[in-house]
Amino acid sequence: MTSRALSRRDLLRGSVALAAYGLASRPLTAFGLEPAAGEVLIPWLDVQPKGRAMLYWQDLTSWVTPNESIYEVSHYGKPKVDLAQWRLDLTGFVRKPRSYTLADLQKLPHRDIHATLECGGNGAGIGFMGAIGNVKWTGTPLAPILREAGLLKRAREVVFYGADEKTEKIRDQEVLQRFARSLTVEHAQQSEVMLAWAMNDQPLNDVHGAPVRLIVPGWFGIAWVKWLTRIDLIDRRFMGKWMAREYVTLRGEERPDGSTNWGETSVCNINVKSIAARAVRLPNQSVRITGAAWSDGTPLKSVEVRIDDGPWQSVRLVRKPSAAKYTWTLWQFDWANPTPGEHTVVSRAVDADGREQPPADSPLIKNKKTYWEANQQWPRRIRIAG
Repeated sequence: MTSRALSRRDLLRGSVALAAYGLASRPLTAFGLEPAAGEVLIPWLDVQPKGRAMLYWQDLTSWVTPNESIYEVSHYGKPKVDLAQWRLDLTGFVRKPRSYTLADLQKLPHRDIHATLECGGNGAGIGFMGAIGNVKWTGTPLAPILREAGLLKRAREVVFYGADEKTEKIRDQEVLQRFARSLTVEHAQQSEVMLAWAMNDQPLNDVHGAPVRLIVPGWFGIAWVKWLTRIDLIDRRFMGKWMAREYVTLRGEERPDGSTNWGETSVCNINVKSIAARAVRLPNQSVRITGAAWSDGTPLKSVEVRIDDGPWQSVRLVRKPSAAKYTWTLWQFDWANPTPGEHTVVSRAVDADGREQPPADSPLIKNKKTYWEANQQWPRRIRIAG
């Protein structure tokens, strides 16, 4: 790659910052994510099938997800980007349009941010329940770049174009389309929105959008445009395929008069969600369940666990710092005196705004006709030996 390697100072600064609040990517025995002396791993009966890059929850052993375990989804294939010739163009309703090389971007003030990347379809089925990862991203904030360009009053939305493209049939016309998504000007200028060139202290590779991708913490991964080539300021709503026709959730709202109001909404900010990840048998014969819960950055109010048809019980949330706002929260529950046999273990999360992770039979889920935004409670099956 033509991008420079992160300096030793960069690496040390990121490591120190992470270690300062006890979240370094080491084995997390203290969180119950790796069996310690005397503990025995209990496998789930609903095992995730392996075969593609994805997070396998039962293998979760560190707070930061390794790059090789990060899922990948692309809709127009993976483009071959000539890194030596790559440019990022800033165009549209700005006073000073310009073009950046990777070296230009890396000379700008940059930062690290830890943020959870989740696919909009994560949780749609047992084979796609690990399309998520907790990642350290390195890049430059977008807001100063937009301010330097001088936004004109007409600018309303910021459109991000990738290098990936395909010929599409639109209104009976065959036209070449580049993958694109947009943010409002206000959202694009939030401090956490970044142009990233590294993940987990490694330069982005071809799969994950080299040389630069957009980072939109709190939003589903569809908004994190890869292989960026152009940022365009426009004065009206952007209605490209991946905003207006795909990644649109169709959901029915049951009305008091018995009718159903069908509405379509954009797949954008992440829903509140949780899952049971690992189960271990402790020396005292109790079972420790460890899992993760996350949202769009809204703090979690609570996470609870239910065994079979029993009552909901509170879990212990592993405290995380405010700097980790857009990452998952780990939780732990000790199940005392489990009876032998097969059981179900299910968790639910509630955020500070009152958004609650719904059961599968909730109208929010059963009246959803598209597979995106599958944030239903996920019962895990487990067998306890006698």
